[in-house]
Amino acid sequence: MEQDRNFTIFDGIIWGGAALSVLGLIGLVWCILKVWRARADGLEDAQMRAVMSRVLPLNLGALFVSVLGLMLVIVGIFLG
Repeated sequence: MEQDRNFTIFDGIIWGGAALSVLGLIGLVWCILKVWRARADGLEDAQMRAVMSRVLPLNLGALFVSVLGLMLVIVGIFLG
């Protein structure tokens, strides 16, 4: 028995949330790699602090985007 199901707005919310979560995860991995490279380069303390101060807002933004995407997935599942 085959079900004919159309793409609903809730499916869009779920897939959009999943895309946001993946985008946030990519941002988090980029932040990890950026700091990892800075540590591997053996930077001085002041230089390392400068790298960390540039990466920290991007890290928090990526985390926010990822959490927002996961919240959209949960809302889409509950309402769909």
